[in-house]
Amino acid sequence: MKILVTGGTGYIGSHTIVALLEAGYDVISVDNLCNSEESVVDNIREITGKEHTFIHADLRDYHWLHNALQEAGPVGAVIHFAALKSVNGSVEKPLLYYDNNIGGMVNALKLMQSLRIPRLVFSSSCTVYGQPDTLPVTEDSPFLPAQSPYGYTKQVCETIIRDTVAATPGISAISLRYFNPVGAHTSALIGELPKGVPANLVPFITQTAIGIRPQLNVYGNDYSTPDGTCIRDFIHVSDLAEAHVAAVRRLVQEQVRSEVFNIGTGKGTSVLEAIHAFEKVSGMPLNYRFAPRRPGDIEKVWADVSLAADKLNWKARLSLEDAMRDAWKWEQKLRDQR
Repeated sequence: MKILVTGGTGYIGSHTIVALLEAGYDVISVDNLCNSEESVVDNIREITGKEHTFIHADLRDYHWLHNALQEAGPVGAVIHFAALKSVNGSVEKPLLYYDNNIGGMVNALKLMQSLRIPRLVFSSSCTVYGQPDTLPVTEDSPFLPAQSPYGYTKQVCETIIRDTVAATPGISAISLRYFNPVGAHTSALIGELPKGVPANLVPFITQTAIGIRPQLNVYGNDYSTPDGTCIRDFIHVSDLAEAHVAAVRRLVQEQVRSEVFNIGTGKGTSVLEAIHAFEKVSGMPLNYRFAPRRPGDIEKVWADVSLAADKLNWKARLSLEDAMRDAWKWEQKLRDQR
């Protein structure tokens, strides 16, 4: 079966393509390269020994992409990653996030309807829960007010998917609400490659350790948590990639209409604990300081992942230390090549 992956040269998309190719699927990927590089396609080939089709295009260019996909032949499923993902960036540029994330989602569904693509796996986020009242969050936890425009786009996209599936008998969908992806492929050939200043914690940690950034800012040490820093559920990106393969398999094998699953480890880890995990595996002290809280950040969140274990037959296997070790290998190899 052929899978269309939007945002395929991005961080999570590239790792998922590796998992798909290794599972025997054919892949077409689409990316506008706004936050990634086309060299990722070659690195995926080196990891897997397999080719996949790459299309350099913006998902919002509906008509051009429709014609390109029509020529590529029947597609069995879409995995939709293509979106801007910085919480802080969305606070600064909300209209850009609404246009890109929501507009891209609408076009992906229009393409599915027009080209008769029956299955969708959507890259959602734990930000849909806002700041939850009860932890860990389950898939039945309510949507509270989003803490950022980014989080709101994920809430809206899930609603758009649910409404479209209800109105379109030929389409089924699974939304994966994942928590905080970290790490890199163990080969160190693909990993998180932010353009400019990183918005996420781990690439900022590794760039600080290697000397690109003078220090790491820890935003807030006065939260109501054991050490005062935010708590997150950090999941290795390779585990996350396998969850997408499991979701495709479920859509093919089961009579699914519209489902959602939390994808995390089920364990909350503070920002300081993450820093110390990096220091342990790298053997390097990290230069960090505490800074004021950042707009849009949630205090604490982690997942109940029992539904994914039951229905997707999936659970995280790799530890935070594994993720930090792989991220550090990726950072070192990346800088050796530049």
